[in-house]
Amino acid sequence: MRKILMSLMLVIGAFTNTAFGQLHLAGENPFVYGHHHINTADRAAQERFWVEGMGGSQSTIGSANLEIVELANVQIFLTEQEPTGGTRGTVVNHIGFETTDISALVGKLKAMGYNMITRGELPERFPVVDDIASVNGASLAFVQAPDDIKVELIENTNNPYPIQLHHVHWAVEDGEAVRAWYAEYLGAISGTRIGQPSGDFPGVNLTFGPTPTPTIPTRGRALDHVGFEVQNLKAFCEELKSKGITLDMDYREIPSLGIAIAFLTDPWGTYIELTEGLGTSN
Repeated sequence: MRKILMSLMLVIGAFTNTAFGQLHLAGENPFVYGHHHINTADRAAQERFWVEGMGGSQSTIGSANLEIVELANVQIFLTEQEPTGGTRGTVVNHIGFETTDISALVGKLKAMGYNMITRGELPERFPVVDDIASVNGASLAFVQAPDDIKVELIENTNNPYPIQLHHVHWAVEDGEAVRAWYAEYLGAISGTRIGQPSGDFPGVNLTFGPTPTPTIPTRGRALDHVGFEVQNLKAFCEELKSKGITLDMDYREIPSLGIAIAFLTDPWGTYIELTEGLGTSN
């Protein structure tokens, strides 16, 4: 009976709002991926997708009680502002998450009315059954989130969390140059993922995939910017400036949120926020 109850709890916990210790990696590493920041004209629609659909938990940060959504290893910030477009066509094409049960998650998202776009996102050589593809032995799917945000889902039954951040996928003409920039200035560990240049941080992979057409910057789009949590942010900003990096917003503290922030844009148009304190502010 105890085993049956434990199994039932795991199934229920896999797709309900669960607090996971979202930025637990920030306490162990000086530089980690922190958040996605989304522009949306319909906050309720975004919250429905990320909370009910993807199993995130709603939380607040700081004395201002800023509302956010949290999943394992990432926080979702929402700004109520009409985006100028979705993720396609921008330098950051999509964001990816791993799930321990892709069939259950895809079934749930379809039942909620979300459009699965797996077939259209992959070459015909990869089979797709019930909106789930088999790619070199891996099961994956693509879903169109509100505001035309493309989200990839990958199955990994060995993960400690039912759903967790996996990757952010760039669309660039020279992936090796992007990889070198993120390694030099942000400290990514250079590597390769699915045959494409990539950079690793604790808990996330940045994949720098090819594109046949030029892309546009992220700022103002549905996925407005990506965020990294940095220990000793003020000193890090000074280091960036000493290397010739121009910050869009220099280091500043936000007492109402209990954090410090800074902004920059990479040479390909990815708007980036650097934060300190998100791992402990909620």
